[in-house]
Amino acid sequence: MAQSNGKKYLGVTEPISTAGPTEADFARTRDLEKVLTEAGLYESPEEAVQREEVLGRLDQLVKEWVKNICLRKGYSEQLTQEANAKIFTFGSYRLGVHGPGTDIDTLCVGPRHVSREEDFFGVFHGMLEAMSEVTELHPVPDAHVPVMRFKFSGISIDLLYAPLAVWTIPEDLDISQESILRNLDEPSVRSLNGCRVTDQILRLVPNIEHFRTTLRCMKLWARKRGVYSNVTGFLGGVNWALLVARICQLYPNALPSMLVSRFFRVYTQWRWPNPVMLCEIEEGSLGLSVWDPRKNPRDRTHQMPIITPAYPCMNSSYNVSSSTLRVMVEEFSRANGICEVIEMNKAEWSALFEPYAFFDAYKNYLQIDVFAADNDDLRRWKGWVESRLRQLTLKIEKHTYGMLQCHPHPCDFVDESKEGKHCAFFMGLQKRQGLPSQEGQQFDIRLTVEEFRQSVTGYQLWKEGMDIAVSHVRRRQIPAYVFPGGTKPARPPKVTGTGRLVGTNSLPTELDTPPLKRKLDSETTPPEGSRPLRRTNTGVSEAGSCQAPAKPEKQEAYADATPATLLRPDANAANFGFPEIQQNGPGSAAVQAKQTQPATFVFQQTVAPLEELEAAGTSSIAASSAAAAAAAEIRRPVIRLCSASVPPSTSAPPGNHFVNR
Repeated sequence: MAQSNGKKYLGVTEPISTAGPTEADFARTRDLEKVLTEAGLYESPEEAVQREEVLGRLDQLVKEWVKNICLRKGYSEQLTQEANAKIFTFGSYRLGVHGPGTDIDTLCVGPRHVSREEDFFGVFHGMLEAMSEVTELHPVPDAHVPVMRFKFSGISIDLLYAPLAVWTIPEDLDISQESILRNLDEPSVRSLNGCRVTDQILRLVPNIEHFRTTLRCMKLWARKRGVYSNVTGFLGGVNWALLVARICQLYPNALPSMLVSRFFRVYTQWRWPNPVMLCEIEEGSLGLSVWDPRKNPRDRTHQMPIITPAYPCMNSSYNVSSSTLRVMVEEFSRANGICEVIEMNKAEWSALFEPYAFFDAYKNYLQIDVFAADNDDLRRWKGWVESRLRQLTLKIEKHTYGMLQCHPHPCDFVDESKEGKHCAFFMGLQKRQGLPSQEGQQFDIRLTVEEFRQSVTGYQLWKEGMDIAVSHVRRRQIPAYVFPGGTKPARPPKVTGTGRLVGTNSLPTELDTPPLKRKLDSETTPPEGSRPLRRTNTGVSEAGSCQAPAKPEKQEAYADATPATLLRPDANAANFGFPEIQQNGPGSAAVQAKQTQPATFVFQQTVAPLEELEAAGTSSIAASSAAAAAAAEIRRPVIRLCSASVPPSTSAPPGNHFVNR
C-alpha cells in the first residue's frame, strides 16, 4: 500500500477521485446489475453446490494419487502416510465472477518426488481416464503452462500441477510466500503464479464487491464485442481483472456504473505500451526474471503490457499484436462514447452490449477450416490450430511490413452439414488506414499461409484425418452456418464511417485467387441519411444514428476536490513508466506537439494534473476530421512489432492467398 501526505492508498499512484456516488449513480448501478442478471451471468445455488462437491472429490482424488505414487516408488511407510497434495483454485472462480457452465481453474500442489511428466500426465491421467464421471479428458503437457482439461460430473476443470521442493505438503500451506518458489522449474513457477496473482488482486482492490460487479460487466462486454480471447491475441480473464482492478484503485469509492464508465475513459486515453500495474515491480530475492524492457529485449516488443502483481511480475498480455491492439482501442473509444450518452440518461446499458457485426465489418476474410475423424480428435486438433492462429497474425503483419492488418474472430464455427467433423476460424483483413493508394498494389501472403500450414501440421499428436485448409473469402461469400440459425441475414445499406465501420474508409483491398483474378467490390456508398450498420466510436443517439453526443455536464460528485496527480515513485520503488492521461482532448495543440516526438517507453513517471479528466470526454474527437486524425495517431501503438522484414518471395507456392488493391 502506497502512502502520500500521511494518507494510504492502493496502487502506484494516488486516486484520481475519492468522491462518493450520487443518487443517479445508484440508479444506474441497479440498472446495470439488472442487465447482468438478465444476461444469465450468475449461477444457480444448485450449480454452486455441485461445484463445491466436485472440488472436494478432486481434492480426495489427488491425495489418494500421491499416496499411490509413494507406494509404487518404494518410499517408507511413514513418508507414505504423510504424503499429501492440495487443491487451490484461481481465475474467475476464485475471484467470484464465474457464471453458469464456466470452467474452474485449479492447481494441484504436490511433493518433490511426484513428477509432472511421468506421474501427473501419466499415472494421474490414467486414473481420470478410468473414471466414468470424467469426460472430455485432454492433457496438454507441452503448453506454456502444462494443463489437464476434463469434465468432472459435467463441471469443466482446468488442472495444473506444481511439485514443490518439499517432502510433505501441509494442509495449511500458504502459497503467497515468496519462499514457496525456491528451487522450482519455470512451468511450476508459472503454474503457481495463477493462484498467487488472483489472491494479490483481491488484496489490492478497495471494494471487492464493486470490483466483481464491474469485472462481470467488462467480461460480458468483451465477449459481445469479440475481444475476449487470450489465445487469439486479445485479452483473457486475468487481463480484464487487472485492468478493472486498476480502475478500482483510481476511483476507490465509485459504484460499478461509474467504474465501467471510467474504465473506458481512462483506457481510451492510455498511451500504450506504457504498462498497467497494480503495485511496484519487485526484483525479489530468488533471482527470477521479471518484466523489465530495459533489461529484456523481448519485453520491448510487447504492445499492451498488463503486469501481474505477484512476484515474479510478468506481462500477462504478451499475446497482443498491433492488429488486435488496434481493434481493442477502437472498441474502448466506441464504448466510451456510449457511456457518455448513458450518463446523460439518453441511452440504456443494452447499447453498450450490442454484439459486434464481425462479418459485416470487412470486405475480405481468411477462412481456416479444421477437419478431424471424430469429436475427440477434432477437440485436440482444433485446440492446437487455435493456439497457432496468433502466429499467423504476426506473420502477416511482419511479411507485409505492417501494411495488412488482421482481426481474428475469437470463436470457431461449425458446419453440421459437412461429412466428418469440421469447424472453421475466420480473420478479417484490411489495409492499414492512412496508407496511400497505389494502383495495382498486391500483398502476397501465399508464402505466409504456407509457413503457417507447415508449423501447424507439425503437431506431435497428429492422427489420420486431421487436416487444415486456408482460403480467402469475400464478404458476400461468407458461409451461412456462421450466422444464427444458419441463415445469412439481408445486408443493410452501408454508410461512411471510421474505424471498422463499413463505408468509404473500409478495406480498399481484396484478395486474389490465381488463376482467376477477382474484381473489386462494386458496392457503392449509399446517400446520406441511410440507416447505419453500427454505432460510431464517438457515441450513439436515441434513434441509433451515428452522431457525436453533446458534451456531458460535469458531475460535481466525482470532481476532484484537489488536483490529483500521477506522482513520481518512491526512490526505492521500481521506476517504470505510466502513460500521461491527456487532459485537453486528442485534438489539442499539446497533444499534437507530442506526436512529433519519438515514441518510446517512458521509464520516468509523469507528473500530470488530472483535475480535467472528469470533464474531458471523447466527444471532442468528432469535432473535426483533423481532430479525429490526431486521436487515431495518439492511439497508434508506439512500439512496432517488427520494423523490417524480408521481402516477399517471388517463388511462393500456389494458393489463393493474394491481397489486392
